[in-house]
Amino acid sequence: MTDAVRITRLPSGLRVVTERMDRVETVSLGAYVAAGTRNEAGEENGVSHFLEHMAFKGTERRSAAAIAEEIEAVGGHINAYTAREQTAYYVKVLKEDTPLAADIIGDILTHSVFAPDELERERGVILQEIGQANDTPDDIIFDHFQETAFPSQPMGRPVLGTEAIIRAMPRERLVGYMRGHYAAANTIVAAAGALEHDAILDLVARHFADLPHAAPPPLLPGLYEGGEFREERDLDQVHIVLGFPSVAYADPDFYPVLLLSTLLGGGMSSRLFQEVREKRGLVYSIYSFTAPYTDGGLFGIYAGTGESEAEELVPVTLTELRRVQEQVGEAELARARAQVKASLLMSLESTGSRCEQLARQLQVFGRLIPTAETVARLAAVGVNDVRRAAARVFRAAPTLTALGPAGRVPGLSAVAERLAA
Repeated sequence: MTDAVRITRLPSGLRVVTERMDRVETVSLGAYVAAGTRNEAGEENGVSHFLEHMAFKGTERRSAAAIAEEIEAVGGHINAYTAREQTAYYVKVLKEDTPLAADIIGDILTHSVFAPDELERERGVILQEIGQANDTPDDIIFDHFQETAFPSQPMGRPVLGTEAIIRAMPRERLVGYMRGHYAAANTIVAAAGALEHDAILDLVARHFADLPHAAPPPLLPGLYEGGEFREERDLDQVHIVLGFPSVAYADPDFYPVLLLSTLLGGGMSSRLFQEVREKRGLVYSIYSFTAPYTDGGLFGIYAGTGESEAEELVPVTLTELRRVQEQVGEAELARARAQVKASLLMSLESTGSRCEQLARQLQVFGRLIPTAETVARLAAVGVNDVRRAAARVFRAAPTLTALGPAGRVPGLSAVAERLAA
């Protein structure tokens, strides 16, 4: 940790982490709550996301319009997102407007009123969002993938919730969930940019003082099962996600798996892009991805293809998954390493990205990871490490999801047999 980065734990348990960045004129500040979709009970699925929406809809001191107007009056930007293990509220402003940023984020986390009329309006907005996702096959396919990989458990439920649950969700559910999960010990306030740590500390102590001090509820483990989902739809393309259980953030194979994903399907020079798109013309879009969590993860491959091409696409993809377990070249590993390293270093130039990284590292690892340490870990990954990681991931039970004209997509048993051959 450099002199520019400081961490303080307040008596309430709230952690404050800042990084002073020279030669910038802005500050990004956010509150990162370690609660998301996987913290929800079945009957309240979508409450984290609903709460994220409602936080901007009025406090004891500000109307919904006033929140937007105050930030935009100084040229700032405010937003939020909900993920499976985190909900974040963040703002970016010019450095002189940092007090306003802390005031507003603290206000919406501690004094939101959930006015009934605003709640009903936002309920309608979320129902529209769910409808839009259902009408977007290359979006909703990932919800089906998650649910198939983690069936009948919080980790597999959609972030947006379901239409039926959102329609029926009462105000009391939102208020109770916020009180139970938005506790000081479960929250990190992070800031990066043109700032002084002690000044941020004073602002946070003042504006976040009313966060509850209760201990957050225990987290249910995610139990990967895998399986198959397919839905016939009248679409021009069939959308396919093939995936496997993967590694957690702290797993020793985290960096080998990250580099595996990059060289397999992370760019135009990747194996899947070159073989499936450039050489065979089977797709417009194909890529791989990793989704690590605190206690596990997923590795996935997405492709969108025509009905007639689907029958060839899957076997070609599976062949590449077998090949990467047997042979990895030094040159392609070097390219993958350069891509990941460059992405990391470029992100450090953004106050917003740096702010988010500080919070995530502190929540996941309990400490900040120096950039030099990350670069060294990437450099230490060799070809045999990537091959071993590939064998670990691709020899596990697969998950296959397909949406669209999926009749020619091979079934899960055929996929498993080809991978095991």
